[in-house]
Amino acid sequence: MKTTALFALAAMIGTAGTIALAGDKDKKSKAEAKYEEVGEPQKCVRLRSIRSTDVVDDETIDFRMTNGKTYRNKLDGGCPGLGFEERFSYRTSLSQLCNVDIIRVLHDYGGRLQEGAGCGLGKFQEIKKISAK
Repeated sequence: MKTTALFALAAMIGTAGTIALAGDKDKKSKAEAKYEEVGEPQKCVRLRSIRSTDVVDDETIDFRMTNGKTYRNKLDGGCPGLGFEERFSYRTSLSQLCNVDIIRVLHDYGGRLQEGAGCGLGKFQEIKKISAK
């Protein structure tokens, strides 16, 4: 819910900078979920197609799209503090987020968000959850 509102706000102010917060899901269930990769990895995703994000750990962000698809991004080399903070910012002058873009972990210091480590995105791999049998 928080992420959706932030993306709507970002759409109103443009794509110069955006904050993304992860959903309020249980970390253990995220780590245990089984997924399969679908198709070839993509270099970019359209900003206006991102519905929400879900930080899985220091190396992994799931991007949930408006069309129901989910793209997993494995960050090049991980990103210290991302899994704990579960929020990040990015800046782009394009209408898409790409594997050459940098995200920054957002730290909460007394109610004030400050940018931390800068980390490179990887490619966006579509994933589908494997149903339990």
